[in-house]
Amino acid sequence: MLDGLHSLDWSLVQAFLSVVEHGSLSAAARESGVSQPTLGRQIKAIEQQLGVPLFVRQAKGFVLTDVGQAILPSATAMAEAATKFATAAAGQDMSVSGTVRITASVFVSQYILPQILAEIRKLHPDIQIELNATDEADNLLFREADIALRMFRPTQLEVVTRKLGVLQLGFFASEDYVARRGAPTNVKELMEHDLLGYDRSERFIRGAAEFGWKLTRNDFVFRCDQQTIHSEVIRTGCGIGILQKGIADQMGLVSIMEGFPMPGLEVWLTTHEAIRHTPRVSAVWGYLDRGLAPWLSHDDTIPIMNKRPAT
Repeated sequence: MLDGLHSLDWSLVQAFLSVVEHGSLSAAARESGVSQPTLGRQIKAIEQQLGVPLFVRQAKGFVLTDVGQAILPSATAMAEAATKFATAAAGQDMSVSGTVRITASVFVSQYILPQILAEIRKLHPDIQIELNATDEADNLLFREADIALRMFRPTQLEVVTRKLGVLQLGFFASEDYVARRGAPTNVKELMEHDLLGYDRSERFIRGAAEFGWKLTRNDFVFRCDQQTIHSEVIRTGCGIGILQKGIADQMGLVSIMEGFPMPGLEVWLTTHEAIRHTPRVSAVWGYLDRGLAPWLSHDDTIPIMNKRPAT
């Protein structure tokens, strides 16, 4: 039965892997762009061809059967082989045209990348840009992106990486807030102000603990895990929050406790080694490298707070 997996229509194997990854037909359909009825037919077809059930249908989604678990490594190996095949072919394309897919955080995508992408479009109108603004780590080995901007050092074996520098962070507030409440000069005074923090994420709390500063989520008058929302809430005078220095300066925000030893975020540019020197990828890589430089610090004394997210 396992040998038969290799003679299946590749689209059926893709459907199987998509449902495994997303847990349901509806979620897999949203992510893959294939309709839910089509995915349902494909799952039925692969089960019929193999002669065994691969999933148990439950109220909350699809769960792999023992047979499904058994064939998953073979299906994954097929996907990896197909990706390597496509990546090697893409690496031979010598034209400065075509599509380059970039993935970056929502915050960087909204506040930093637009100006850089506009410059690329002016000078290389035949390059089409796809931007996946997400705080998830897309897999370059599966060609989910051609170039990734990471806030951690990638460890995959078949990627090329370059550390661009460090995004400096700081405490900031609006001029209106400072006019109403004043500006704290130390941690004790800061705790008496309106602090803006995260909801489910504990990165602010963990970072503060490294400096001996005990915080709980209840110390925040506003909680949200989306950094772009934070920037707007700070700007409108809701309280004091942490923000990237370059963006805060651009917004005209007031720096709070400038001498506080705030950690920074490393920024890494990453691509698959097979396509690094493809002209369109190389061109976009170069513009990202140069365009991000003004936003970054190269001060090696800045402590680094970002770690690779759990997989």
